[in-house]
Amino acid sequence: MQDILAMIYFWLKAGHIIFVIFWMAGLFMLPRLFVYHQEAPEGSEEAARFVDRERKLLKIILLPSIIVVWILGLALTMSIGAWTQGWFHAKLLFVLLLSGYHGYLAGYAKKLARGERRLSGKQLRLLNEVPGVAVAIIVILAIVKPF
Repeated sequence: MQDILAMIYFWLKAGHIIFVIFWMAGLFMLPRLFVYHQEAPEGSEEAARFVDRERKLLKIILLPSIIVVWILGLALTMSIGAWTQGWFHAKLLFVLLLSGYHGYLAGYAKKLARGERRLSGKQLRLLNEVPGVAVAIIVILAIVKPF
């Protein structure tokens, strides 16, 4: 199995990076949609359109992307034997945190759809910075492998 993974390593890596880009695009876009959603009058047709947009973004882009990212990431890990390397453990921690952030956003989308607006526009704008910081750390860990 490991021989097969080694032969297709670059294809796995390319696919992983492509789906990470899709995932990150969605994670950047969703909190921005939340900001606009919260600025729309409650119960309005505009608010209903944002509920639909958020649902589609989660189901059509974010969910498939995170699944493929995890599958290809684990296949890459097996192909290079990264389980014992310190940089990988740190990267895995940040990917788990980013996955949790994804789950938090999905939960917040459901609350917004029910009319619950618990965060301010400023808080949502700050949340929009989370994936950028996380992905910068993840890329440095994966490329530089500092430890």
